[in-house]
Amino acid sequence: MAEDDLDELLDEIEKKFCRNVSVSCSGRGDANEAGKYEKDKERPIKQSAAKPEKPISSITEDIDALLEELLEEDCSDSLKPKTEEFSKGPQVEKKLSSQSGGRKCCPVFVGGSSVTNGVGTATSKRSCDQLRCTSCDFRVLMFDDCEWDSSCDYLFLRNNMPDHQKLRAKLKRRRGLRSYACQCSWFSALQPTDLRDKPQLRWVCAKHLD
Repeated sequence: MAEDDLDELLDEIEKKFCRNVSVSCSGRGDANEAGKYEKDKERPIKQSAAKPEKPISSITEDIDALLEELLEEDCSDSLKPKTEEFSKGPQVEKKLSSQSGGRKCCPVFVGGSSVTNGVGTATSKRSCDQLRCTSCDFRVLMFDDCEWDSSCDYLFLRNNMPDHQKLRAKLKRRRGLRSYACQCSWFSALQPTDLRDKPQLRWVCAKHLD
């Protein structure tokens, strides 16, 4: 009986002792976890305090510097083609002038054999010797000191143009005059005549080579 009471007493002591130990262990574990949480919570604060943020003024300076670099690049790119264009300007003008190749009469005059041939202007009434017809696309032929006979007609010119010898069959000798003809039109002149006054003649200046 005494042994049973002793065993029960030991059991109760063991239970109480083990319970206190487990409670104390769990308390320590919670305390450790709480301490760790507090340390983790404080750590970013320390790190943020150790690494202060960049001042706003320095950020704006960096942005301004970047914008200046971009503007300089844009300016250099925009100026480059203009410089090339200016450098090519004289060459382009020279090329265009060479392609145009000569001068035109303005206005266009025809005249007798005593009228000088060349580039006609309003002040210098020279007879154009580079005439071309826009209707038949033939070059206009000239015969000095000649006049077209009244029997000359369209069929004669169409069949004989541009043979000079055959065309002379309808020409008469007359000093001071000059006869003109293409495949579809003919005209004799003594004094300088502005072709704007002769709308039936579709003759234009085909440029005088320098």
